[in-house]
Amino acid sequence: MGAWCGGSLRDTWARASDRCFRLFPCISDPVRRSALSLKLALVGLHLIFVGVLFLLDHDLIEKTKQEPWYTAIYALLFVATLAQYFVTSGTSPGYVLDAQKIVNERDATARRTLLASKPTASSKNGNVVITVDGRNYQRGNETAWTKLVMDLYPHGYSLRNLTCTYCSLVQPPRAKHCHDCDKCVLQFDHHCVWLGTCIGLENHWLFWWYICEETALCLWTWILYILYLKSNISKAWWADVIMILLLASLSICLIFLLLLLLFHRGIPERVHPFNKGVRRNLSVLCCTKSGGMYRMEALPTAAELEEKSRPYTCSDVLSCRCC
Repeated sequence: MGAWCGGSLRDTWARASDRCFRLFPCISDPVRRSALSLKLALVGLHLIFVGVLFLLDHDLIEKTKQEPWYTAIYALLFVATLAQYFVTSGTSPGYVLDAQKIVNERDATARRTLLASKPTASSKNGNVVITVDGRNYQRGNETAWTKLVMDLYPHGYSLRNLTCTYCSLVQPPRAKHCHDCDKCVLQFDHHCVWLGTCIGLENHWLFWWYICEETALCLWTWILYILYLKSNISKAWWADVIMILLLASLSICLIFLLLLLLFHRGIPERVHPFNKGVRRNLSVLCCTKSGGMYRMEALPTAAELEEKSRPYTCSDVLSCRCC
């Protein structure tokens, strides 16, 4: 009897799941379903922290009636943070495969235009040599993407050493293969589990602003919890227990966000090949987006790295070399 009931329940659940997957094909993939569950969990946590606060804190409700601008600004930050989260999670980090397709397509279009306008034009691209497995190939015989990537490295690099062993793509400087996404990412930073995507060239600036907004919202909510407990600590013990547990969880989240924010704004002590100085680093990180052009930087030469490692002097400080 128990086995029959168990089998019936499993069949009912399977039919219901199949019907749900047909109605919503986007959740039929386990990876997408997991990412969607994480997004719903994060939105749910935001609603719980803020909802409980407004449900129990009558002083905050009275303050909202007297100073509606205060709550309006808080609500605006709340909505902006969630909106920034979904925008960041839905933005591509900048995959090497996509950049390769764009570069090769633009090169093919330019070649067709050139041949149409100048039928006698030469198709030679120079005699620079690429070393592959100990054999020499002329650069003119390679694709536009390969030539572009090889120009980003000093002479002497082998194409074999720059090719990803997982997806067989030629990687430009700072690119890395993400095993979670199973793709090579331009300027790979890390794979964010909560966002369900990698952080790279295209969405790093969005991620930085999201962390700033999330930190501000978390800190503001933490202050409101502290103010509530200071004025209502002995009125209702069950409410105090709920608020203290939520405050402890909020404190852990705040510490994590602050550490993450400082990590992304920190200045490394060692010489970083792509360091542009504090001001320009922040400008690129916060305000610069490639807009589909896939901005890539050449690997600095040994002379440039030696110049960056030179100790600062008084004249360097006056000339804002560190900026």
